[in-house]
Amino acid sequence: MGKETIQTDNAPPAAGAYSQATTNGELVFTAGQVALTPDEDSLSEEPVEVQTAQALENLEAVLEAAESSLNDVLKTTVFLADIDDFEAMNEVYAEHFGSEPPARSAVQAGALPLGMAVEIEAVATRS
Repeated sequence: MGKETIQTDNAPPAAGAYSQATTNGELVFTAGQVALTPDEDSLSEEPVEVQTAQALENLEAVLEAAESSLNDVLKTTVFLADIDDFEAMNEVYAEHFGSEPPARSAVQAGALPLGMAVEIEAVATRS
């Protein structure tokens, strides 16, 4: 199977020349998800905990559209505007991934799109 693009109305639409996710039939690669609602309302003024929860809800919606789930995530990358937000982000993140979380990298980025505090991308298997 070749590359397939994934799109769902349950997450914010791509804001540029990229797909919400792509798959080769086995692995799913998501675009970074930020704190935009599916209707594109920005939560950039909210605390990092609220932004993290929305980013993970968006990630979950994209994965579900790709016949995957948070339980199938192998690796995430978390981009933070301020690394000092790590602990607050991690509390919310841990609630979504439970006792067997995926591998993860967390890095401070110089700036994130739309003035966001956090962006999360994932690689997952298909269910």
